[in-house]
Amino acid sequence: MLDYPSLAAVAAVAREGSFEKAAAVLGVTPSAVSQRVKGLEERVGAILLTRGVPCRPTEIGAKLCAHVEQVRLLESEVAHDLPGLAGPAPTPSTIRVAVNADSVSTWFPAAAAVFAEQTGAMLDLVLEDEAHTADRLRSGEVLAAVTADPTPVPGCKTYPLGALDYVAVASPAYMARVFPDGVEAAGLRAAPILRFDRRDQLQARWAAEAWETRIAPPTHWTPSTPGMLDMTLAGLGWATTPVSMAAPHLAAGRLVELPPGRRISVSLYWQRTRLSARLLDDLTQAIRATAAKALTAPA
Repeated sequence: MLDYPSLAAVAAVAREGSFEKAAAVLGVTPSAVSQRVKGLEERVGAILLTRGVPCRPTEIGAKLCAHVEQVRLLESEVAHDLPGLAGPAPTPSTIRVAVNADSVSTWFPAAAAVFAEQTGAMLDLVLEDEAHTADRLRSGEVLAAVTADPTPVPGCKTYPLGALDYVAVASPAYMARVFPDGVEAAGLRAAPILRFDRRDQLQARWAAEAWETRIAPPTHWTPSTPGMLDMTLAGLGWATTPVSMAAPHLAAGRLVELPPGRRISVSLYWQRTRLSARLLDDLTQAIRATAAKALTAPA
């Protein structure tokens, strides 16, 4: 028989990032959390958490955490059908989902609002680059993910959602300062840009497709989609921005599109565990319905 209090302690530390925060969530002392984790590690014969800032689950620990999340979701299903088992004030169920920052800043909140209104459940969003969200699902850290990776994760269902369109933009002041004679390949290779993080390749992809050139220019690192837009408006660099976010600024003249006006798209997919659970079904329905309205239809 699995020791669920100890498993819950491991999952809480992995989710919260520290023994102290896990203790606060579980309503016990950090010492009690530490004892439960250590005891389970001794019984399993393996390290389940790497101690650090933050604490992270090992490969074996991630599998156990995934099991805990699935059990918690299934328990919520039983409580929904038999509310008396949940007690007088049941805690709302929470689903952990990996999603990219651009989706969170554009179409995803509408889907989340529909899901929350219909179910009363909570979402625990893990922000990750769209090319790597599937890794979070593969490791068991989340139960579902918005991803650019079409390769099905073992044990999961995959649904195409559509494409998120991007436009290369800059402020008029930036264009006048950096490209006084117009944009050309040589100047583009030296023009300051904005990037979300080291894995963000959208600007490089746009330059390759629009100008057939490789770029490695001076870079402002801005790990926030709204922050990148604000930095672009302030004239610090050019960036690829979701069309829906750039459109009002282009219409008002606060931003201009870099020639030759070529736009790029990122195809997105919804991957979720095959676990039969009402909440996951409801979330999947909300995600797919919202994406069908907000994203470009797949080619």
